[in-house]
Amino acid sequence: MNIKLAIPVLHVSEIKRALEFFCDKLGFSKEWSYTPDQNSIDPTYAALKREGSWIHISSFPGDGVSGAVTNFIVSDVDALHQEFKEKGIEFVLEPYDQTWGNREMYLNDPDGNKLRFVQEK
Repeated sequence: MNIKLAIPVLHVSEIKRALEFFCDKLGFSKEWSYTPDQNSIDPTYAALKREGSWIHISSFPGDGVSGAVTNFIVSDVDALHQEFKEKGIEFVLEPYDQTWGNREMYLNDPDGNKLRFVQEK
């Protein structure tokens, strides 16, 4: 048996705010979601996808804590930077050539989860 895929689960405090950030700002699409109480939007667990990359976000209290780090391996950090900048994203680190050879940029989601976009050299 082989490990085929790893999908990070990021804890978020409000699913609506997180979906607006990840979908409207970062270009992910919501593939599916689960909400046990149809009269309330939280808690919700949702699967998001962009160009073959998956992340899950959850506002369930037992699903992790905010502040996790997720690395996304990308083909063009500068193109993503421009796309995100046009959507008003604030950056922790603008595109930067690291001493170990990668070009990287960092940002945080509204709950303080750290998102790192890495262009390998």
